[in-house]
Amino acid sequence: MPAERHPDRLPLRRRLPPAVALLLLAPWAAECSWGGFTADEFLLVIIVLAPMYGGAALLIRETARHLGAGWPAIVLLAAAFGVVQAGLVDQSLFNPDFLDDTGFADTQAAAEATRVPGLGLSARQAVDYVGNHVLLSICAPIALVESYLGAGRRLRPWLGRPGLAVVALLYLAGSALIFSDTRGSEGFLASPVQLAFAAALALGLIGTALLPRWRHRPRRPLVTATPAGGWVPRPVLVGLLGMIGYLGLGLVPGWPGIAVAVAVAAVAGGLVARWSGRAGWGQRHVLAAASASLVVAAGFAYAVPTYAPATPTAALVGDVAISVVTLTLVGGAWWRLRRPTSPDLPPAG
Repeated sequence: MPAERHPDRLPLRRRLPPAVALLLLAPWAAECSWGGFTADEFLLVIIVLAPMYGGAALLIRETARHLGAGWPAIVLLAAAFGVVQAGLVDQSLFNPDFLDDTGFADTQAAAEATRVPGLGLSARQAVDYVGNHVLLSICAPIALVESYLGAGRRLRPWLGRPGLAVVALLYLAGSALIFSDTRGSEGFLASPVQLAFAAALALGLIGTALLPRWRHRPRRPLVTATPAGGWVPRPVLVGLLGMIGYLGLGLVPGWPGIAVAVAVAAVAGGLVARWSGRAGWGQRHVLAAASASLVVAAGFAYAVPTYAPATPTAALVGDVAISVVTLTLVGGAWWRLRRPTSPDLPPAG
C-alpha cells in the first residue's frame, strides 16, 4: 500500500532553503547585528551559534506554523527561549560577573541598581537580555525569511517530524556547548532556586503560547478566517512604532526605566495585536514591526563596543558591514513584498 501523501506539503527543495536561511540568519541577528563582533568574526559566530540560535528560531517558527498559531505564540515562545538562554544555558541572568571581561563591564553598576532580592538577578538585565532575544534572535529573523517567500509558502510549515527532531537535537547540542563553555570560563553555576525560577517561568510562557486561543486559523493554511474591519496604519508608521518601542526598552535607568520598558512594550504590543486582526494588515506590516529592532540595533552598533577589544578601523568596518547587511536584508524583503504575487494570506495576529 503506498505511503500516505500530504497534499498541502511543499516539495523539500522549496521547504529546505528558508529553513537553512533562518538557521543562519538567527545567530547573526542575535550576536552580530548590534555590534558585538567585528566583520571578520561573523562567519565563526554563525557557524558556532547556528545550532542554538537557529535551532531555537526554527523550532519556534515550526511549532507556531504547525499549530496554525500566529505571532502572539511566536513572541511568547521567543520569551521562553530568552529565559532559558539567559537563565539556564549561559546563566547571564544570575551571574553578576558575566560581563567583567568584555567591553560591557561598565554596565554592571546600572544592573546593580535593579537587583531583585532573593533571586540575585537584575531586572534591567532581564529586560535587556530577554527583550533582545525576543526581538533580535527570534522575531526579526522569522519575519525577514518569511517575507522573502510567496504568500502560498509563507505560513506553511517547512519541516516534518524527522526534520524537527534533527533541529531539536541541534538546539540541544548547541545549548550544551554554550553551557559547557560558559561554565568552564566563568566558573559560575546558578543556585537551585534560581534555576527553578527560570525553568518555571519558561514553562509558564510555553504553556501560555500553546493555548488554543492563539490559533487564529485552521491548520490548513489556505483556509482563513475573515479579518475584522477598522483602520490600520501604513507599514512605515508601524515600523516607527517598533523603533520607538525598542528604544523605550532602555531609555530610562533604574526601576523607573523598568516601568517605562514594561509600559512601552505593553502599549506597542497591544496596538500591533489590535491592528493585526484587521483586514488591512499584511506581511509588510509584519516586516516593518519585526525588523524595526534590527534597524535600530544596526544604528547603535556605531556606539556599542565589541565584546573583545578591537582596533577603531576593525570596529568601524564591522559597523559598516552590519549596516550594509541589515539594509540589504530589510530592503530586499520590502522589495520582494512589493512585487505582484498571489493574494496574501493575512498573518495571524
